[in-house]
Amino acid sequence: MGVSGEPMTPTAVQQLAQDGLQQVRDACGRMQILSLYRRLEACETLFVDNPPIDVAILGQFKAGKSSFVNSLIGRDVLPVGVIPVTTVITRLQFGERERAMISFYDGTSKEIPVSALDEYTSEAKNPSNEKSVETVDIELPSLSDYAGLRLVDTPGLGSVFKAHMEVSAHWLPEAGAAVLAVSADRPLSENDVQLIRELAQYTPRIILLLTKADLLTPTQQEEVVRFFEDTLKRELNREFPIFLYSTKTDTVKFRHRLEAELFFKLALNRDFEFRKILQHKTHSVIRGCLGYLEIALETSLQADEDRESLRRQILDEKVSFESMREQCFFIARENQKQTRIFIMNILQGLMRPLWTDVMQRLEAEMKTWRGNLWQLTRRYEQWVADVMTEEMRRVSRKEHRHFYGSLKKAHAGLDRSLEAFRVILDGNVQKVLGVSLAEAEWDIRIAEPEQPDIRTFRASNYNLDLIWFLIPMFLFRRAFEKRFLEKIPWEVETNINRLAAQWEDRINTAIDGMHRQAVQYVRDETATIESLLSSAHGRSDEIRRMIAGLQAISERLAKS
Repeated sequence: MGVSGEPMTPTAVQQLAQDGLQQVRDACGRMQILSLYRRLEACETLFVDNPPIDVAILGQFKAGKSSFVNSLIGRDVLPVGVIPVTTVITRLQFGERERAMISFYDGTSKEIPVSALDEYTSEAKNPSNEKSVETVDIELPSLSDYAGLRLVDTPGLGSVFKAHMEVSAHWLPEAGAAVLAVSADRPLSENDVQLIRELAQYTPRIILLLTKADLLTPTQQEEVVRFFEDTLKRELNREFPIFLYSTKTDTVKFRHRLEAELFFKLALNRDFEFRKILQHKTHSVIRGCLGYLEIALETSLQADEDRESLRRQILDEKVSFESMREQCFFIARENQKQTRIFIMNILQGLMRPLWTDVMQRLEAEMKTWRGNLWQLTRRYEQWVADVMTEEMRRVSRKEHRHFYGSLKKAHAGLDRSLEAFRVILDGNVQKVLGVSLAEAEWDIRIAEPEQPDIRTFRASNYNLDLIWFLIPMFLFRRAFEKRFLEKIPWEVETNINRLAAQWEDRINTAIDGMHRQAVQYVRDETATIESLLSSAHGRSDEIRRMIAGLQAISERLAKS
């Protein structure tokens, strides 16, 4: 509402939100609140870019997300299957002509026919995103009714590799609206509830979509909807719209209801909905800043000696930066030591079948070779180099998803360590100051290791081939062929170990990246608390003014 009690104009609401973010930025700068900068920057970017409203389609593996999107747009554009299919973020929106644009992590992009999408978006043809695709953007003239919206299909949150979950979770701050797909034939999981809890921080509009409704009778459908409503009310103390959907029966009826109550409303009122999203995200950042300022105000009112005591009580040895850094380092290092073991446990069992197969292929291949010892040796070396490169690449593509044991264990360990750090720190703040620690993002993201450039050892040269002209091949050829065959197990073992070393290097580099993230989170949070405890002296009036300003904006945003 405006000052006179009249409704605020859209321009005034947007200006108010921008003023609120500027006040948050000023407060973060003046009080050294480092933990809020990422959320602040993500929110500020929306004002500059004015992007389409992203409607995220989220859910566990095999919840029917891609099938739902295909049904919604009336075409089988996205790949579906009985294995985890979607491997990258795929975005669909209206365009004057049909096209698909592939963006890669190295900053390059290329346009492809929509019919070739599965080469880049499916798990079968792009396993674990070995082609390093960042996003896929599809434009379709048939989406004209959804102009201003962008449908976003995400990898399943319960898929075979944890990075799939991280890809989806990392994208949450970008969501303007979210459709959480849950298969109607299974109960609402704790992961689903937690995802809804996290989504509420980023988007004001969350829809539950019960897919595969055809598996239930009408009576069962009603029972499942009531169960979901009761569960969400009990767990989150909030009601959410729930829609049924099936791609097999009553599809038109389900789709029309969903379009009328969600997609068409969003598209027709795009500017209004976008402002609501901006307000929601701005309000969330302001609440986080107010939490930190409350800590600053409480410490500002204390005497110098009391503040030092507060600092010791809040930042005790359990949450000291040095202690947490050592703990994160230990978690990363111990898991890195296990990386080669995890990989070799997989590869050891492949050696004998592999060298048996290669020996059989070599036996057949050598029958076609002609020439003296020098020529046969060169032919053997080239053949082994080619075959080993081919086989190591095949093994890498097929088996690498099983190599990530230490990576996933390191992620779980770091995540638990940070969560424990936050629980203790929050408890200390509440016990000492009577206020709660502001919300912060503690998720450690897995950067999925890229496929290494497979490098193989060449076979050793023979000294005898220097005197090939003295050796009668019609007498000794079979002996040399036998020697070639005998070397194959060594060739396989050597190159398997080399492949393991290459993957070990990639995986341990990824663990190092997660370790750095964890340490940075702790550094930012402890530095923020240190700053609030040490620099707030004599600034009570200044802090009160910042709090009052942000509270006023927050209240006006809530009413507008």
